[in-house]
Amino acid sequence: MNSPAISAILFDKDGTLFDFAATWNGWAANLITRLSEGDPACARALATALRFDLAKTAFEPDSPVIAGSGAEVARLIADALAESDTQAIEEILSEEAETAPLAEPVPLAPLMLRLRRSGLKLGVATNDSEAAARSHLSRAGIDATLHFIAGYDSGHGAKPDPGPLLAFADAMGLPPSACAMVGDSTHDLAAAKAAGFRAVGVLTGPARAAELAPFAEVVFPDIGHLEDWLVRQRPPSPL
Repeated sequence: MNSPAISAILFDKDGTLFDFAATWNGWAANLITRLSEGDPACARALATALRFDLAKTAFEPDSPVIAGSGAEVARLIADALAESDTQAIEEILSEEAETAPLAEPVPLAPLMLRLRRSGLKLGVATNDSEAAARSHLSRAGIDATLHFIAGYDSGHGAKPDPGPLLAFADAMGLPPSACAMVGDSTHDLAAAKAAGFRAVGVLTGPARAAELAPFAEVVFPDIGHLEDWLVRQRPPSPL
């Protein structure tokens, strides 16, 4: 039986709409400097907790920050700092994240506008906070093309829980099988499978093709390859 036509696309944000390393490695180094307040031992403790290589200024491939929610990252930092107020740390993370340098893997505004004009419903589900997500999407000039934006704190849960995906499908009035999830991590793709979405992987995050392929229908170098793929998904015209 053929899959239904794709009527809606839900994007992950970091590593998908924005290149992960180019956007977040320098940001993390600055965050560690801010939180450690010049204490080298504290900086090392934070780097260890976040699985961040201070010498290379880069996240390790197994860093829990890559796919974790803001709340999860805040707890890691709180433990490293022996700090009990995780809410305050979440607020710092959100504040810092809103000013992160955004690296687009492809020109986002024209791509998203073309997708919307083709009749697709578009959304973003990120494990970042909703406030930071809205700030980033606005700065990239694509917020007006989106029908749905959810962060880990929007009330739908965080990936790999399927809650944000199911909320998107429900908001669009579509069955999950008519929706695709596009993401750079196994968290994204596991959420797609759990929600009944079609799963599309991209390689603009730390994960490599071999890691994503078992969980994805297709894996692309970046989201710029989506349009041609979507054309191939359309049912043939009747003779």
